[in-house]
Amino acid sequence: MIAAPTDMLDGKLLIAMPGMGDPRFEKSVVFVCAHSDDGALGLIVNKPTPDLRFADLLQQLDIDTGPPERDIRVHFGGPVENGRGFVLHSGDYVSNTSTLRVGGTFGMTATLDVLEEIARGAGPERALLALGYAGWGPGQLEAEILQNGWLTCDATPDIVFGRDDPGKWTAALKTLGVDPLSLSSAAGRA
Repeated sequence: MIAAPTDMLDGKLLIAMPGMGDPRFEKSVVFVCAHSDDGALGLIVNKPTPDLRFADLLQQLDIDTGPPERDIRVHFGGPVENGRGFVLHSGDYVSNTSTLRVGGTFGMTATLDVLEEIARGAGPERALLALGYAGWGPGQLEAEILQNGWLTCDATPDIVFGRDDPGKWTAALKTLGVDPLSLSSAAGRA
């Protein structure tokens, strides 16, 4: 097994590097919900689904909405289990059934009760819905980082929940002081 190049990455952002090789992750920003020796699970936070609105999803699930209806964006969360939904949200909300706390700032809930609360105008202050997730087996994410596939940075609510999805990749890079134009797809070692 490859030694981890970093501490556990829970609550961090992964920033896809140019030349990663997987078009599903091109210019992706992934929020890491869970990372351990058993692997990692993350949600892409900057790839909205163009054909699915939150209101349409609530209607499909027979969830009644009450005023005021919130505009929660639906994202492609990753290539694994595309039919499964995950709500990434601010830490001010905890589900009665199950919320994965990620630091004190974020939570992730994958049960219908969070959607029902949002539909009633309650629930978390900030949220996005992701369909599918990105998953890595033991040591896989660490290997991808060592192979120059990802940069990591701290997650901020403004980047994660911000409305400028196309700008999140550049914004995440800027938190590291990296100019996107200076990136290379070639890995190097000093």
